Amino acid sequence: MKIAIASGKGGTGKTTLSTNLGSFLAENNDVVLVDLDVEEPNSGLFLKSTLIKKYDKFRMVPEWDLTNCTLCGNCQKVCNFHAVITLKTKVMVFPQLCHGCYACSELCPNNSLPMKQEKMGELKHFKVGKLNFVESRLDVGQEQAVPLISQTLEFVDEKYTKETIKLYDSPPGTSCPVIEATKDADFVILVTEPTPFGFHDLKLAIDTMRVLKKEIGVVVNRYGIGNNDVIDYCEKENIPVIATIPNDRKIAELYSRGELLYDKITEVKKELEKISKFIFDRNIGGNK
Repeated sequence: MKIAIASGKGGTGKTTLSTNLGSFLAENNDVVLVDLDVEEPNSGLFLKSTLIKKYDKFRMVPEWDLTNCTLCGNCQKVCNFHAVITLKTKVMVFPQLCHGCYACSELCPNNSLPMKQEKMGELKHFKVGKLNFVESRLDVGQEQAVPLISQTLEFVDEKYTKETIKLYDSPPGTSCPVIEATKDADFVILVTEPTPFGFHDLKLAIDTMRVLKKEIGVVVNRYGIGNNDVIDYCEKENIPVIATIPNDRKIAELYSRGELLYDKITEVKKELEKISKFIFDRNIGGNK
């Protein structure tokens, strides 16, 4: 069971839901929560976890070797990302633009662009109670989140069995990192808020998930503010509203202190129970 928790915009409560749902489900299930917002991971702020192991993560980028290079220009021609430029006297490589596709290296007739490792970030594995928690973080100056997200998902798939519930705290928005984080998910929970901004970006996220042919459901956070546009739209589009988390000052106070909610606020726990029932009743991922 792979469940991605995403949102059309930042600040809707995606991490709040991820950490609370993960901790709640871990009381009776094998669960791993994965923070895939590698540019600014923050799930760990709410989990008083113990570090189990840390791994450096690398990506592959080309390095020019002038020994046999004839400056034929083929590397520049095959690079779709303008990461390699052939000049009169040398080949210039721009690692920040490189997507690690190997085209320039594999198609070089003289093997003049061997691939080398470049550290892009680190992955940390934590444990808190019965909950496993995996967090990846890009190094400062690294611009591409997708390779690290991809390697993090591979790590989780290799380490945890199919019986483990995998929750992906995804990056916000609808760009490439979100696509990478959700493309293999069995179900995507879209977190939104009942405001014009929340509604606008929710529709963008829904359109994106439809292109990916993902089964989706919506959780409305801060329910009680704004208007009913989100609820009305979901009803019209036959999108299930799985839960509504109330707008409550106590929730904001606990959140600001980095504390979980479900074990302190009855209304939040009831909504998490609805989500749990929904995903198990629908047999998401083939689990019961």
